Amino acid sequence: MKTATIPSLRVDPALREAAESVLENGETLSSFVESAIRSGVEKRQTQREFIARGLASYEKACRTGVFIPADEVMKKLEARLAAAKAKSKART
Repeated sequence: MKTATIPSLRVDPALREAAESVLENGETLSSFVESAIRSGVEKRQTQREFIARGLASYEKACRTGVFIPADEVMKKLEARLAAAKAKSKART
């Protein structure tokens, strides 16, 4: 696959220095920037998918008239969290 370039970016010298100060051993500024872009893209894609699922759920609830009360949702989430914590604690 052919590669493409990201437009060059002008930044404050302090930001460049800060970025260079956190580079891992053997890491280049270019690879750090690429990693940051990949992380940003993934985060935004995940957010969009989350919002899309939420809107679809809301539309389904409006269409069917079936809504789940917030306290029921919170109880289920708290139970899942407790189970995950217990599982994590059991591993250590």
